[in-house]
Amino acid sequence: MKYLFTSESVTCGHPDKVCDLISDSVLDAYLEIDPNSRVACDCLISKGEVYVTGEITSNGVVDIESIVRKVLRDIGYDNALTDIDYKTCKVIVNISKQSDDISRGVDFNGAGDQGMMFGYACLETPELMPLPISLAHSLARRLEEVRVEKVVDYLRPDGKVQVTVEYDGDIPVRVDTVVVSCQHLEEVSNEQIEKDIINFVIEKVIDKKLLINTKYLINPTGRFVIGGPMGDSGLTGRKIIVDTYGGAGRHGGGAFSGKDATKVDRSAAYMARFLAKNVVANGYARKCEIQLSYAIGVSEPVSIFVNTFGTETISADEIIAKIRKSFDLTPLGIINYLELKKPIYRLTSNYGHFGKDDLPWERKVEF
Repeated sequence: MKYLFTSESVTCGHPDKVCDLISDSVLDAYLEIDPNSRVACDCLISKGEVYVTGEITSNGVVDIESIVRKVLRDIGYDNALTDIDYKTCKVIVNISKQSDDISRGVDFNGAGDQGMMFGYACLETPELMPLPISLAHSLARRLEEVRVEKVVDYLRPDGKVQVTVEYDGDIPVRVDTVVVSCQHLEEVSNEQIEKDIINFVIEKVIDKKLLINTKYLINPTGRFVIGGPMGDSGLTGRKIIVDTYGGAGRHGGGAFSGKDATKVDRSAAYMARFLAKNVVANGYARKCEIQLSYAIGVSEPVSIFVNTFGTETISADEIIAKIRKSFDLTPLGIINYLELKKPIYRLTSNYGHFGKDDLPWERKVEF
């Protein structure tokens, strides 16, 4: 059976991703000083203002306003008329300590909240990620590179990418459609933008063997000058499908960015990906989805679910038995095994939390 499947990614200048990066930068700053910091940091950005709020308990003292301005500067936001200016924007910080009711459960090594988390892996790419989201991330990252390196010198930081792949059964056979929306300076023509994006972005990323009768939609509205927080508001945790598997795998609903690892929304999702990836890497299945669920204040997972979509070489019960025997799935066990007290979270903020070789939950192990 042939069918089409679509995933999207966004650049680091997308308003939601700006907020994710601010939240994770605040988290890393606290973890650098106090690895036991408990952080739940959210950010809202719109029309020249940045609002940072949440609950943080730490022995560290962090200048959050300076972090916000540095993030905006590093992204390249310096124009209040078309997006936002890191020098002149208003920054509001409203932070309190973690609720005693939540900390009580975490203090005894229980989960910081209830919830269910999913991990997914398949054989479509070397990093064992679905091809549509892998291509979308690569295109979005390339869009940022050509802007920063001034290969295409009229681009601004905001941008979105969407990739539609045609499958024949479980096999991706070609790219059907590529959509790219990129913020730009006013004086450039649509024809120039389309030519440059095809030449310097799309054809540099996607294997020519997949570009068969591919449709290109470059800035479909014909204009994208006003962007970033001036064009749309941004919020931490609003790009959860971009952050995970592009819709190919299920999502438990909890966002990742700005949360320390005692929040199982984040740590258990990373562990579920680690387990699913290694089920596939060890040859137990060609495709795997794993669900872990937790109750607040309780250490052991309430349930473990394995779905191999009929591709297994051993049964789901055998896979679960191997997982239980080999790994400590308590929140503390996950934190220790994946070394999640380190300030590594800026690396996850953009272009997905999975499929990056330098992240600890992406390593391959035998079990």
